[in-house]
Amino acid sequence: MDFSIVLAFAVACVVISVVPGPDMMFIMANGIARGRAAGVVAAAGMSSGIVGHTVAAALGLGALLQAAPVALDAVRIAGAVFLVYLAIITLRSAKDVARTAPTRFGQRSLRRTYLMAMLVNLSNPKVVLFYVAFLPQFVTEGGWPVPVQFLAMGAILIVIGFSVDATVGLAAGTLARVLLRRPGIQRWLNRVSAAIFGGLAVRLVADR
Repeated sequence: MDFSIVLAFAVACVVISVVPGPDMMFIMANGIARGRAAGVVAAAGMSSGIVGHTVAAALGLGALLQAAPVALDAVRIAGAVFLVYLAIITLRSAKDVARTAPTRFGQRSLRRTYLMAMLVNLSNPKVVLFYVAFLPQFVTEGGWPVPVQFLAMGAILIVIGFSVDATVGLAAGTLARVLLRRPGIQRWLNRVSAAIFGGLAVRLVADR
């Protein structure tokens, strides 16, 4: 791959990563509701989802999805259902402030947050479309094999994306910690997070 192409792709990744989207909103919601650790773990889960998309693109699954658009609809609906589920359990957790306080957010819950973030990313059809329509523009003939180029670009996207997302998660968690100094604020933070999850689900269903 030519250095100028790699640089152009890296700049594009920075622009894409800093623009708020469903992944960033999910990370913010977890950081707000559960603290800085949850925000960073959610960012790591999103990056793991990108790993899955990258491997799929390298294997040529993007072309298969492009040939069968109905598969994207199935992914979109599955993602919306999952986000509704997250909204419901977050609303339920708002009833128990002590259980969801960031200072008592245990290892098991962090593992669950990681898996949820990864599933949210994998079920986002826009990420699939990104790999189908955007990455091929930076593929060059000759030199590295095409699958290797996809893996290299995926690695660049993961590094840049995680750096941005982890920063957002830390910022959201820090803000939540400041707000938690006021009594009863955790319940409202959880409700805000649930509203974000629900809004993302509606957007995923309505946006084609």
